Amino acid sequence: MPSETGAGALGAAKALALLIPAALLAGAYGSQYLGGLAPCEMCYWQRWPHWAAIALAMGAILLSALPDRGRSLVWLAALAILVSGGIGVYHAGVEAGIFEGITGCSSAASSGSGSAEDMLKSVMGRPMIRCDDIQFQFLGISMAGWNAIISISGALLILWLSLKRPRDLARA
Repeated sequence: MPSETGAGALGAAKALALLIPAALLAGAYGSQYLGGLAPCEMCYWQRWPHWAAIALAMGAILLSALPDRGRSLVWLAALAILVSGGIGVYHAGVEAGIFEGITGCSSAASSGSGSAEDMLKSVMGRPMIRCDDIQFQFLGISMAGWNAIISISGALLILWLSLKRPRDLARA
């Protein structure tokens, strides 16, 4: 039965390596553009590893003919998801006052060729989002906390599935 073999497990790992970061990014962008929550600098940091994980997972799916059937790309995708989870742990710690946050502001000047006054208006017109302020929480856990929980457990599940070997090869 394919679902009991390592090949089925690797396929599940590839699917999860694609779906977990895609779902987390959909939630982040949905809360930003549909829910009106403005992300802080660390929120953006958590997104970049998810984009890398999606690219790596797509590579694993498309390059299944590799000698390792894309397993190494799945491991790299899981590592990227784990990195986002680690950033989420740090961000949640900043929100809880456990760690000291970054000192820079997250409002960036426009890259246009405007005057200094135009740049100042652009910066002052954007919301100042502090990394230690929780804008939204569910069940007492912030979005950074949920990213950490889902990313870390998802990455561990992906790694576990990707390490399973087909029973047929193990018997040969």
